[in-house]
Amino acid sequence: MIPWPTVVEAPEGVQVDLPAVRVVAPDDELAALAAEQLSAVGLVVAYGSQDADVAVNADGAVNTDGTDGSAVVFALRIDEAAGPAGSDNAERYTLRVAAGGIEALAPERVGLLHAVRTLRQLVPVSETGAETGDEPGDAAGAPGPRTVPAVVVHDAPRYRWRGLSFDVVRHWFDRDDIRAVVDLVAAFKLRVLHLHLTDDQGWRIEIPSRPELEKASDNQVGGGTAGFLTVDDYRELQAYAAARFVTIVPEFDMPGHINAATHVYGALTKDGVATDAYDGIEVGFSRLWFDNPATEPFLRDVIGDLARMTDGEWVHVGGDEVHTMEYDEFARFVELAGRIVREHGKTPVFWQEGARGPVEPGTLLQYWEPKGEEFDRFVAAARAGARFIMSPGNHAYLDMKYTPEHALGLAWAGHVELRDSYDWEPTEVISGLPAGAVEGVEGAVWTETLSTRDELFSMLLPRLGAVAEVAWTAPSGKDWESFRARVSAQAPAWRTRGWAFHQTPQVDWS
Repeated sequence: MIPWPTVVEAPEGVQVDLPAVRVVAPDDELAALAAEQLSAVGLVVAYGSQDADVAVNADGAVNTDGTDGSAVVFALRIDEAAGPAGSDNAERYTLRVAAGGIEALAPERVGLLHAVRTLRQLVPVSETGAETGDEPGDAAGAPGPRTVPAVVVHDAPRYRWRGLSFDVVRHWFDRDDIRAVVDLVAAFKLRVLHLHLTDDQGWRIEIPSRPELEKASDNQVGGGTAGFLTVDDYRELQAYAAARFVTIVPEFDMPGHINAATHVYGALTKDGVATDAYDGIEVGFSRLWFDNPATEPFLRDVIGDLARMTDGEWVHVGGDEVHTMEYDEFARFVELAGRIVREHGKTPVFWQEGARGPVEPGTLLQYWEPKGEEFDRFVAAARAGARFIMSPGNHAYLDMKYTPEHALGLAWAGHVELRDSYDWEPTEVISGLPAGAVEGVEGAVWTETLSTRDELFSMLLPRLGAVAEVAWTAPSGKDWESFRARVSAQAPAWRTRGWAFHQTPQVDWS
C-alpha cells in the first residue's frame, strides 16, 4: 500500500478469496468509479447503488449478472465513526476485509474512494510476458482466482494539500495525457493537479477575452507543432478530475516567464515591440512592466477568465524567477495579482518569491528552491497568515535526473533518486517556520527534456509514490525498507496500466 496507512491490523496468513466483487455504494456514480478501479486489476466486478435491490446471502455473497454467482459484497457506507481514533479529518476512512464481505466506511465520498484505492493495491497483479525497465512492456492482468489479505485499515492523511505540478508548456501534453496524469495522481490519493499553463515558450489555455493568445500556442522547446486547452477541454478535464476527487489548479505565471504573451501583445513590452517566439530553456529574461498602461488590463482579463473558468478555490499566479525587476515593482505585481484573484472569490497561490510582496492571510506560497537569505522573509509571511506548500527541488522536483548518467531531466537541484524523494520532512525544510504553517506537499515535473508520455511517467514513477507518502503518512509511520518493498510489489499493476517507470537500483524489482 502506497501511501502507508495510519493503522493496519492484519492477522498473519489469513486470506480472502475474491472470485468476483459486487460493489454497493451510496450512489451509482461512486459505485461505477469503484468498479472501474477494481476491474483495472483484473477483478470481475458488478456494481450498483444502495437503493438497488441486492440479494445478500448469509455468507455475504450475492447473485449478480456478469459473475459466477458468488460475488463478495463490497459495501461502501457513509459513517461518521470511520477512521483512526480521534480523527476528524474529512478524508478519513476505515476498510475491513473479511471472509464474510468487505466494507468501506467514511464520513464523505472521498474517503470511500480512498478505501477502494487501498483495496485495489491489495489485489495481486500477475503478468504474462512483461518487460522490465523504463518501458511499460506488454502486460495484462492475469485472469483467475484472486486473494487479498484479511485486514482492517483505519486511515487519514497528514496534509490537506497533496499534489503534483505538471508543466504542459515546455513540451505540450494534450488532454488525454493530462487525464492519464489525473489517474496517476488519484491512484496515490493526491488531491491536486497544478497545471503550469503559461511560460516563455507557449500559452496552453484559451482566454476568451484575449483570443489572440491562441497564436502563442503552436510552439514548444525545440520548436514543432503544439497546442492548447480550449474552454471546453478545460471544463471537461476539471469534471474528469473532480469525479476522482482531484482539483485542477491553473497557473498563469507572471510577471516573468511571460514571453509567449509579449510575443503576441507587443503593447506589453517596454518599447511596444512584440518579442520573438522562444523555444529554448533559459529563464529569467522576460518580464512585464507595472507602469505600462497595458499591463493591468491584461492581468485582469487573464486572471479573471481563469478564475471564472476554474471550479476549484485556487488560482496560481506564479511570480518566480523574475531576474530583471526590483523588489518594489515586483511587490506591486504580487499585491495586484493577489487582489484580482480574491475579487473573483478565489485564493491566490504564488511561488515562494511571493513572500517579497505584501502577504494577505490565507495566501499560499509554494517553496521550491533553497534560499537561506529568504528564510526570515518566509517566516514573516507565515506570521502574516500565509501558508506554505513544500516542493523543495532537491526532493520533490521529479524532472531532476536520477543519476548523472540518466538520459532525461535536468540537474540544477542535484540528482534526485527515489530515496531522496522519500527521506525528508516538510516541517524541517524552512528553518524557523512553524509546523502549523505547512499546508501540504507537492511534487513537480517540468518538461524541458520530456516530450512523450512514457518519458514523463518514467520520471514520475516511482518517485511520485515517495512524495505521496511524505504528504500522507505521519513520520512515525514511514520506513524506507518497507517503502522500497512496496514499490516493487506495485510494479506489475503499473505495467498492466501501461505506466512506464524507472527501474531504479534502489529497489529490488525481482
